[in-house]
Parts: sequence; structure tokens; C-alpha cells
Amino acid sequence: MGEQPTARQGGAERDLGQDRAHSARMYDYYLGGKTNYAVDREAAQAVIRVFPAIEVTARVNRAYMQRAARYLARRGVRQFIDLGTGIPTVPNLHQVVQEEVPEAAVVYADNDPIVLVYADELLDGTPEGTTCYLEADVTQPDKVLEAIDASGAIDFGQPVALSMHALLHFVPDDKDPYGIVGSLTAALAPGSYLSLTHCTGDFEPEAWQAIVDTYRERGTAAQVRSHAEVLRLFAGLELLDPGLVSAHRWYPGPHGAASLTDGQVSLYAGVARKD
Repeated sequence: MGEQPTARQGGAERDLGQDRAHSARMYDYYLGGKTNYAVDREAAQAVIRVFPAIEVTARVNRAYMQRAARYLARRGVRQFIDLGTGIPTVPNLHQVVQEEVPEAAVVYADNDPIVLVYADELLDGTPEGTTCYLEADVTQPDKVLEAIDASGAIDFGQPVALSMHALLHFVPDDKDPYGIVGSLTAALAPGSYLSLTHCTGDFEPEAWQAIVDTYRERGTAAQVRSHAEVLRLFAGLELLDPGLVSAHRWYPGPHGAASLTDGQVSLYAGVARKD
């Protein structure tokens, strides 16, 4: 990158952590983006060396987000919350759902100050719709819900689609990911949905252990989970067809799953409904 951006909050400059690798900027690099630094590229290349398909994983995750968002909009959902938003990458979730439903409301939330720098790209929604960005940490679900409620963009008395894509593998067990998801979904009205993706070591265990080690060595907590462990995140919800599957197999498009293997993707995806 050229000139380094800065984020301000309350008039003070924020530390964007340009001196250490960050998962969001590494993800941006996997997607071929430009919002990353040398330290992120070095860490991402270390991951690529042990698992060259990580770029496939990132692209499949992004493609799944678009399919799931469109699917939920077509099922009548008019409100969306995207946690762990990451650096904007076109098309963003609001662009997908507001193409289907121009009046849809979309709230983005992330705890990475680098996202704040680029948040304007998340606010270019339709005139009929609502888009907003707020800073919140998923490991503090009560504060997340308070911030969303305070924004006025979401009516918690009506169904909401909650997206937690490529997020919870950065929430280790000691941060209680199951409790976090349970707290968030408990606040949603009946008829709401949870869309979730999660990296797994089920297919390439040695490579994914090396990936986890790479992230941890650079200061980012990480934990991949098995199919059974990811399935537990949907406890109390009705998992919709086709169930919890490799992300490229979740209602693939005409050019979707054919050329990829579960090992290359190493990402589970599913959508569940709250009755």
C-alpha cells in the first residue's frame, strides 16, 4: 500500500496495527485486494506455503455470502446484521440484498479499526434502504446488541438475518463461541436466520494445524473446528437444507462445486431458522 490510512474516533487517532499481521488484511490479500501491508502479505504467504488452496477458501466464502444473502432476501428477510464485516470487497452484502429488496436494512459491525477507514464503502446503499457501520466486538454480544439497537436501523421485533461468516474460527473456546451465538440469536425474533461459515481441519488436519499456528504466532487467536463442533453453533435453530455442508456445495451455481474438493475448500456453511 502507499500512504498509510488512519482512523479517528472521538478526535484521537487510532492504532491500526500496521506493524503486525491482521486476519482481515490477510483475508483481503487472499482475495487479491490491495488493503494490506508487507507484514500481512508475509503472514499470508506463510499460510499459502502450507495450504496453497487458502485463496480458494477465501473466494468460496465470499461467493457463499452472496448466495446466502440473496437466498434470505428472496425468503422475505428485510433486515440483515453482518458481524465480522472485514474490509469492504465488492459486492458487499448490502449491495446483494438491496438489489433484491431495495428497502432492506443492513448493519455492519467489526472491531477492527482498519475497517472504520473504509466504512464509507459500506454506506452506499439504495435511497429506500438503510446501511450503517458500527464498531463492536463479537466476544461481547450484549454490547453488540446494545450498539445495534442504539443505531435504530434494526427492529428486533421483526425477523433478522444474522451473518457470521469466517468469524468464529477466530473465537477460541475460552471466549465461549457457543454462548456468543446463543446470546445473539436469543435476541432475534422468530422467523430470523443465522448464516454461518467456519474453517475446518476435517479434510487437511496437518495443514490446518500449521495455519492455526501461523496465526497464533503472529498474535491472532484461531481455532478450526470439526463438523460436529460447528453444528453445535446452530443449537436450538432449525438447520435448513442442504444442512451443514462444504461451502461450495451449499446451493452452488451452474459453475459451483464441480471443480473443487472439500479439502481445497475446508469451510463449512449453513443457514438455520429460528422458530
